[in-house]
Amino acid sequence: MGTDSEALVEAVRSGDRRALAQAITLIESTRESDREAAVRLLALAAPHAKHDTLRIGISGVPGVGKSTFIEAFGNTVIDRGRRVAVLTVDPSSALSGGSILGDKTRMENLSRRPEAYIRPSPAGTTLGGVTGRTREAIVLCEAAGFDVIIVETVGVGQSETAVAGMTDMFALLVLPSGGDELQGIKRGIMELADLIVVNKADGELKSAADRAAADYSNALRYLRSRTPQWQAPVKTCSALTGVGIEMVWDTVLEYWRKFSASSAQSSRRSDQARAWMWAETSDGLVAALKRHPNVRGRVAQLEAAVTAGTLSPTVAAQELLKAFLGDSESKIT
Repeated sequence: MGTDSEALVEAVRSGDRRALAQAITLIESTRESDREAAVRLLALAAPHAKHDTLRIGISGVPGVGKSTFIEAFGNTVIDRGRRVAVLTVDPSSALSGGSILGDKTRMENLSRRPEAYIRPSPAGTTLGGVTGRTREAIVLCEAAGFDVIIVETVGVGQSETAVAGMTDMFALLVLPSGGDELQGIKRGIMELADLIVVNKADGELKSAADRAAADYSNALRYLRSRTPQWQAPVKTCSALTGVGIEMVWDTVLEYWRKFSASSAQSSRRSDQARAWMWAETSDGLVAALKRHPNVRGRVAQLEAAVTAGTLSPTVAAQELLKAFLGDSESKIT
């Protein structure tokens, strides 16, 4: 397996898209038997990951045109001499677990360019609008030599701020409906945004987009920016016609020059790495707890008691922890 992992990493580094897809599939696998190979793969790939990449998170309500925007934006970035990897996340069915995974077909022109790589993944049961392995996929794309990594999330929600915890810049796409939509977007997401883009600023919606941009600009004056020495600007564009897309990229570059020249970039990456470590530790502990024979022997009894209302979920959780840690003195009465 070691030789296979080394060969796969070398293929990824050489720009082999099929190898990159195979590597991401391995790290996304939920099979316990694949986890050891995935960890080894990441250990081999991490030292080769570029450290000067720009990671951009893009979010927005359904219907705002995220895929159309990312295709137009990605093509512009490539035309400026960069290589772009797009990690898109499609919502999974709560009933079947299935996912449409249609982003690659919605970005048909971008997907045909050799400087681009598009990877759709199902959100599964993970909160935050990203998959449980998006961070690892970012590392693999950086090891493959991509300069700009775009993470597209499912939509806008309170838990979706997770994407800001793994990117350098968080861009929020909004519709040209102005004040009405402004009331519906949570303040927390507005405070996380490093850039707000009013999309669909064309035709009859052009004047509405301009008014919306003014509304958002006024609202941002009362919010605290998460990035020192940077006040999130509001830009308008039409992903359909391409008007304003270059201006958006120029704004991204302006942000990146200020952000990377300060200590904020290295500090944020360090904070994200620590958070990633503890998230992995937490996930690993939960998985180990569920596999533990003492826990498996008590789960059905505790769940039944909680369901019946005869035991508090807090007490039941403590019972499971005691079973996991080897303390079996406490019994259900």
